[in-house]
Amino acid sequence: MPLSWALLASLLLAIAGYLIGRSRAYATAGSDIRSLHSRPTYHGASVALMTLTPAIIVMIAASILRMAEVLSPEIVSLVGLLALAAAIAGLGWSITRIGVEYQARNTVERIVMGVLIFCSSIAILTTAGIVLSLIFETGNFFQQYNWLDFFFGTEWTPRFQGNSELGVLPLLWGTLYISLIALLVAVPIGMFAAIYMSEYASKRVRGIAKPAIEVLAGIPTIVYGLFALITVGPMLRDYFAEPMGLGSSGSSVLTAGLVMGIMLIPFVSSLSDDIINAVPQSMRDGALGLGSTPSETIRQVVLPAALPGVVGAVLLAASRAIGETMIVVLGAGAAARLGLNPFEAMTTITVKIVSQLTGDNDFAAPETLVAFALGLTLFVITLGLNIVALYIVRKYREQYE
Repeated sequence: MPLSWALLASLLLAIAGYLIGRSRAYATAGSDIRSLHSRPTYHGASVALMTLTPAIIVMIAASILRMAEVLSPEIVSLVGLLALAAAIAGLGWSITRIGVEYQARNTVERIVMGVLIFCSSIAILTTAGIVLSLIFETGNFFQQYNWLDFFFGTEWTPRFQGNSELGVLPLLWGTLYISLIALLVAVPIGMFAAIYMSEYASKRVRGIAKPAIEVLAGIPTIVYGLFALITVGPMLRDYFAEPMGLGSSGSSVLTAGLVMGIMLIPFVSSLSDDIINAVPQSMRDGALGLGSTPSETIRQVVLPAALPGVVGAVLLAASRAIGETMIVVLGAGAAARLGLNPFEAMTTITVKIVSQLTGDNDFAAPETLVAFALGLTLFVITLGLNIVALYIVRKYREQYE
């Protein structure tokens, strides 16, 4: 039996179990419903949950074993019957438990709590799966390629025919360089916009300005990339790079950094605005009552109080910048090089991850496995940013009664 049909049959059994359980509870209570430990609705819900839960557990376990290639396709075809049998067994057993002393409400709450715990564990298990897959594939890569050449190499020239140079430093430099420019654009503009909207703007202006800024967050990154390719890149080339003799290409670090910074403005602005508004009004009133000007109050009271949250907003923007791909592809090019000229084309780690996994490549070759090493490197960088931000937040956090 297919799993879809088994799931549908289990749902129908659960609905029928709910009606049967509730009716049986009414029949058990007789004329005095208060004699029951739990309301009849809980008895019905208990039967329904104990009918559906075993079937779902069987299906999830079979799916996991199938993905791990432990079960053969022939056996998987029998899982539907096994799940349906589990649902029928759960239905029969739960009906027999209905009685005056049966604590159906506690049973329902325990099952619901188990479901909530399972849902909460999905994120943790997903993260663990991602990290483990990166670690295992990176280990396979370093068995074929020297880790010293990877971490300290200054050339990136992958060749599937051999003699590849897979040094990560040019990619790492391009990633940090473009992200730094993006943050230099996004953080000041976003912070000043947040300060204006939270401290100076009227409700009418705020109601118009904040949604207008947040529209930027909904624009697809490919559109930002086209904007960089068609407008920003040629403008920087014609008015700055060529007259100054620094380059003649529209693809550059500065192009990608500026457009990425524009994209990050709503991330910094919206989060910082909410954080600044969360600072207690009594602190502002106290500072103003002591003779501080509004600007002094913002600089010396509001911003220090909101610093932990602002650090989180900047961290989110930094993580978003490090993981961006399309803007870099269209705005900065794909040249892996070390340099300080912001009008030169460079690339980032994410771009090369995509390029190394695109096309008909040999998955066991180091030129393909290097994508996992790059992904693990990017993960470690992001984790380091989180650790630094957590340290700053704990150091400067203040508690308000």
